[in-house]
Amino acid sequence: MGTQYHGTPDETRALDAYIKLMRAADSVTGRINRHLADDDLTISQFGVLEALHHLGPLCQREIAHKILKSTGNITMVIDNLEKRGLVTRERVATDRRFLTVRLTTTGKELITRIFPRHAAAISKEMAILNKEEQAELARLCRKLGLGRPVTDTNSM
Repeated sequence: MGTQYHGTPDETRALDAYIKLMRAADSVTGRINRHLADDDLTISQFGVLEALHHLGPLCQREIAHKILKSTGNITMVIDNLEKRGLVTRERVATDRRFLTVRLTTTGKELITRIFPRHAAAISKEMAILNKEEQAELARLCRKLGLGRPVTDTNSM
């Protein structure tokens, strides 16, 4: 269902596209992330584990930036992961204001076990689009996310 707003044709088209984008994103995200409940993880907790798995130890601010969450929210997420023994926090010796977050052995084992299932779910969902459509969707999303035209197609 598109917009019920009766504005200018440009407004109506933009609102309609936005509604479809948000509904598609919510729908796909819900289907992809169903498996996280099996391991009692939220989407944000999975995002932290995945970021640490692929990027190595990070400070909380970097993690918040990577998974698009506020620093206040990320503190609670990391608190809960730490309580479960999946991550640890360590003060940075050179600047005690910063905490480095690391995966524990248990955290590494968990993300190593569940990430392939996650990647397969994404691949399955995206398979409704052919290769060219996936590339075009990626380009359009990047353009929309940056808020400007994208000229370099290699930096997606």
